[in-house]
Amino acid sequence: MATPQADRNSQALPLQGRRILICRPEPEASRLAQAFRAAGAEVRQMPLMAREPLPEAPERRSILQELDNFSHIIAVSPYAASLLLDEIDHWWPQVPMGIQWYGVGAGTAAVFAEHGLLPNKPENGWTSEALLALPGLQDLEHEKVLLARGEDGRELIRQTLEQRGARITVLPLYRRFRPYYAANELQDNFAAFRPEVIIALSGETLNNLIDVGSAFQQTLHDALLVVPAERVSEHAHKAGFRNILIPDGLADQNLVTSVASRITKAAGDNGKPSKDARD
Repeated sequence: MATPQADRNSQALPLQGRRILICRPEPEASRLAQAFRAAGAEVRQMPLMAREPLPEAPERRSILQELDNFSHIIAVSPYAASLLLDEIDHWWPQVPMGIQWYGVGAGTAAVFAEHGLLPNKPENGWTSEALLALPGLQDLEHEKVLLARGEDGRELIRQTLEQRGARITVLPLYRRFRPYYAANELQDNFAAFRPEVIIALSGETLNNLIDVGSAFQQTLHDALLVVPAERVSEHAHKAGFRNILIPDGLADQNLVTSVASRITKAAGDNGKPSKDARD
């Protein structure tokens, strides 16, 4: 028989016993895992994308040494913002004045803010499309824009700002790659653990999940898949995922709250009689 204390603990932990598989890169995966464990979940970490800084190159040095020539600087991720600031600190005792800084989402903007900058970010959303809707990025005729990102990625920001008249310089700072997992590791994470929720917060991560999980499609498609945006959701739906969640935000607590809300609602709906039965 459950004790009153156990009942209280169960009520306080909305994800008690739920199995969560986090496919984010590190260190984000470990940080998010801690937040889910605090909500009572059982968590596995299986990063399906890893990143490493690119080696220094003469072209990159030249761009950074002329940083004060740019009117706008955009970072596409917290990792890109952090690497960019490290590079700037190497060449500039103080960050040049008069530059408008932009983060694609709140997490990226927070990295700039921690450095004493005043970044622009979308009020709602955390996608390239949301960033491109900002007033300061509409009329950029002949203005110089620096775009800090990985060596590959979506071209939407670059292409759109070029169409608006900007002179874009792309600054690749890191490369992405898929970590290797042995067959027994995949068996353990997918078949033995059988995640109820899978966190895949980029299109590239989703593609890697589909690839490495090809032998475990039933498990994948039964899980609640958490993706960052409608574009990735549509791709997941075409790939056969049936239960997809776009969270209210990508901060750790937003993710935990959104997952708990969806699971609680699903449990409540499953417990209700059908409309025909009520009639």
